[in-house]
Amino acid sequence: MDPIIVATGTALVTAMATDGWQAARAGAVALWRKVRPEQAEVVEAELAEVREQLLEARRDGDADTEQALAGAWQVRLQHLLRADPSLAQEIERVVDEVLTPVLELAGQERVGSLVMKASASGHGRVYQAGRDQPINER
Repeated sequence: MDPIIVATGTALVTAMATDGWQAARAGAVALWRKVRPEQAEVVEAELAEVREQLLEARRDGDADTEQALAGAWQVRLQHLLRADPSLAQEIERVVDEVLTPVLELAGQERVGSLVMKASASGHGRVYQAGRDQPINER
C-alpha cells in the first residue's frame, strides 16, 4: 500500500478523537467530492459513525479496534487513489495541512512513514533499521 495512504488513514482516524475533528472530516469529504461526489454525503455520515466507534474503543482501551478502523480507511483511500492517481498530491496536502496539524505530538509520530531501500553487490552487507540496531561482528 502506498505510504501516503497508510499515513492518511492513520491520521484521519487519530484525528477523529481530537478537537480538530471537524477539519479532519471536512478534508476527507473534500477528497471524495473530487473523485466520487455522489458518495460524499455517505462518507461524511460514515466518518461520524467511525468516530463514535473510535471514541468507544479508546474508552475501553481497545487499540486493536482503532488499528482496524485506520486499516479500513486506508483501503478506502487506496481505492480513491487508484480511481484517480492525480489525487496523490491532494491527499498529501490534506495529511500535511489538515490532518497532521490537529494531532498531538504522539499522534503525529504515528502518522509518519518511512521507506528504506538498499542494495549490495558482491559480498557487501546491508543493514537497515527504523530505530536502534546494535551490530556485533567479530
